[in-house]
Amino acid sequence: MQMNIGKSGPVCFTIASPASKSYTHRALIIAALANGESEIIGQLDADDTRMTARALMQMGIRLDWCMDNIKVQGQGGRLYEPAGEVDIQDSGTSMRLLTAVSLLADGPVTLTGSARMKERPLGPLVDTLNAAGGRITCPVNPGYPPVRIDGEFTGGDIIIDGSISSQFISSLLIAAPYAENDVHIFLTGDLVSLPYIMMTIDSMQAFGAEVVISEEKHGKPVFSVSSMKKYKPGTYVIEGDFSSSSYWFALAAICGGTVTVTGLNPKSAQGDRRFLEILEKMGCSVSSDKDSITLTRDLKSPLMGLNINMADCPDIVQTVCMVAAASELPTKITGVHHLRMKESDRIAAIANGLANLGGVVETEEDAIIIHPAPLHGGIIHPENDHRTAMSFAILGCLVGDVTILDAGCVTKSYPGFWEELKRIWQNAVLC
Repeated sequence: MQMNIGKSGPVCFTIASPASKSYTHRALIIAALANGESEIIGQLDADDTRMTARALMQMGIRLDWCMDNIKVQGQGGRLYEPAGEVDIQDSGTSMRLLTAVSLLADGPVTLTGSARMKERPLGPLVDTLNAAGGRITCPVNPGYPPVRIDGEFTGGDIIIDGSISSQFISSLLIAAPYAENDVHIFLTGDLVSLPYIMMTIDSMQAFGAEVVISEEKHGKPVFSVSSMKKYKPGTYVIEGDFSSSSYWFALAAICGGTVTVTGLNPKSAQGDRRFLEILEKMGCSVSSDKDSITLTRDLKSPLMGLNINMADCPDIVQTVCMVAAASELPTKITGVHHLRMKESDRIAAIANGLANLGGVVETEEDAIIIHPAPLHGGIIHPENDHRTAMSFAILGCLVGDVTILDAGCVTKSYPGFWEELKRIWQNAVLC
């Protein structure tokens, strides 16, 4: 499947945000560990979230997935040995969050995935869990999936490197209420994506867990989880997704005009809410209501470049780079080394994609610099990375004559993306 993107003028439209992928993953797993029936309302129905649901079902969880809600029959922290391997395909969130949780099963669990998943590191989480009672091995390639999970989760004091993936920490946190002892997580390295950890804690507390955040002498947070406060079943409403909504804000920023995205919580714990602050600094104006946010850019006001560290919000780096490519001054983004270990090497994807469209990009190990340059049409191969496909599609609306190959990869997080973009082309009132 490929999509051909034509040039667009300024736009004015209103669009509903898709549900949060991150919160859907977390709610599914936590509800499966609670003791009794929980209802998740307004979930994201996408490839990744379906992978988490399917994996939980393989481990004995009853789950009724309807159009507008999911009913989960939690088993009080009890999971069962699956009949075979659990293949989560390309869902890195499923792989990482389920690694610690699988220690709660009554027998070994083997998690595997796609070829790219087998290249994404898991070693620091495996080592940490083995020090906390696990007997986990990586039978094919040490430190990488597939991973065979067995043993216990004793808890206690746990030390883990926070500079690789916040999902390692979230995995430990989610399983921690069912450890044999209270869990205290100490971090080494420079922590990345802290807002995602806060989203995990937010979800845990909504289901009754007790999590305390304190500070060590060196300034890094310490996360303590009580093993006496288990998850309680309940009703959980999934809020809108700032990561996926970023494409629509970027469309108005790049092409000019106004967009209102409904279903967003302006006070959300989601780190990608920062995208709006970034666009304001680049020359846009933003206003919010109770559950919607509006962004406007007057074409008389040029987009400006900026220097910014984005270690805490990696999922919007590609979208910011697209806006930067339409700006009049250079933009330097730092704190992005962990983007090389996503669905693709996203630093390389940004550089190669923009070069195909005439852009001028410099890359460093932990930084990417976008220079102003005349852009033209071209072909983008996203290498099965949903965020590459969607971000370049938005830039294509400014440039025109851009072809996105393998466009179906967006079903990983936003199955309705192309239909929404087509609707905007056809029905939005031009400013």
